[in-house]
Amino acid sequence: MKHKRRQTLNYPLLAGCIALPLLVAVIGAAFTTPEIPTWYATLSKPSFNPPNWLFGPVWTVLYILQGIALYLIISAKSKHISRAVVLFMLQLILNLLWSIVFFGLHQPLWALIEIMFLWLFVLATMLEFFKHSPPAGKLLLPYLAWISFAMALTAGVVYLN
Repeated sequence: MKHKRRQTLNYPLLAGCIALPLLVAVIGAAFTTPEIPTWYATLSKPSFNPPNWLFGPVWTVLYILQGIALYLIISAKSKHISRAVVLFMLQLILNLLWSIVFFGLHQPLWALIEIMFLWLFVLATMLEFFKHSPPAGKLLLPYLAWISFAMALTAGVVYLN
């Protein structure tokens, strides 16, 4: 009976992969946090808008899951992962851009258009990840679900304001 050889964790690489999305979170928070008690508080929001305190923990978990997924892709014994990594980086940039457009520029309509592109890139990234590492693809499922919810919230803000 053959035994699969266990791959050892590369802790510095794992830490770097997790740090990258968390860095995006920190940059996005610089645009978001100051606007929550001021501009964002003045907006009408949909009835299904969660409490403000929930967003931080949810996003933190999602960014960590993204980092672990990236680590699995980079560590995969698969050829041609460059497309997966490029898609990951593009969706991460779009993720940051949403915070800049919505909170920084106070442009909910443009943020709604932008999040539609983000959703497409997250989906494309997830599908590409599945090709190289099914666990990595699965780790992006909660992220895609949350982006879908965030898109609905953004649409609600646009409609109500």
